[in-house]
Amino acid sequence: MPPTRVRLRQAVRGALGFLTRLPVSHEGRAWVAFQGTPLAFPVVGYVVGILAALPLLAFLAVGAPAPVAAAATLATLYLVTGINHLDGLADCGDAAAVHTVERRREVLKDTTTGVGALAAVGIGLAGTALGLLAVAELGGRGAGGPLLRGGTLAAPLRAAGLVVAAEVGAKLGMAAVACLGTAITDGFGAAFTGRATPGLLVGPVVVALPAALLTGLSPAAPVALLAAFATALLVVRWARARLDGVNGDVFGAANELARLAALHAGAVAWVLA
Repeated sequence: MPPTRVRLRQAVRGALGFLTRLPVSHEGRAWVAFQGTPLAFPVVGYVVGILAALPLLAFLAVGAPAPVAAAATLATLYLVTGINHLDGLADCGDAAAVHTVERRREVLKDTTTGVGALAAVGIGLAGTALGLLAVAELGGRGAGGPLLRGGTLAAPLRAAGLVVAAEVGAKLGMAAVACLGTAITDGFGAAFTGRATPGLLVGPVVVALPAALLTGLSPAAPVALLAAFATALLVVRWARARLDGVNGDVFGAANELARLAALHAGAVAWVLA
């Protein structure tokens, strides 16, 4: 097996071990390979997206109410990924509530939960839940009833594809932070920004592009990918302006906000198409 394939396999293992709660080790060579291979981010997005989309597809196929399908999808999503990214969103929320670069950086290290963190996490969770609810309603509306009663899987499959595309877009956003950001502290952020360059962003984009086909002729998936990427770029811009760079919390915030934007933008594109 060529060394490049060995390194890619190690990088994906490292990414799965670090970005999810799946029983995969990210120690040693896997962790080092992951740091220098940003295209591993969207690969993990496919894995997480598929696992999260399975309960959505199952509940829509049997005609379950959309809120049930959305709640099951949200729960599965955080069971698979954990809440590390939400913690990053919370810290960035607290940092956004203060007024100087030095104080914002101090807040990022503070373990105290402030009103900014509560607002950020509340908006993040509510926004994601509502986005999933919109996707579930669209999938259920087009199914024509439960599968066993003559319904079809076309719309539920499109809904599941949108969930996968949103997660791939979120992880593409993390790759963008790694390739375009400059670390402000040692740690998770520096481990990636120190080895990634803007040119390496081409790899994650290429890996993410097939997700644009997951909703068939509907523009929902490509719009979701674009919305996620654009949101991550805005997060990087905010971090440069407000923090003078990025850290691990910015990676987490980019992931959560990119997914949220992708779900809503994809649902709107589905309706308008």
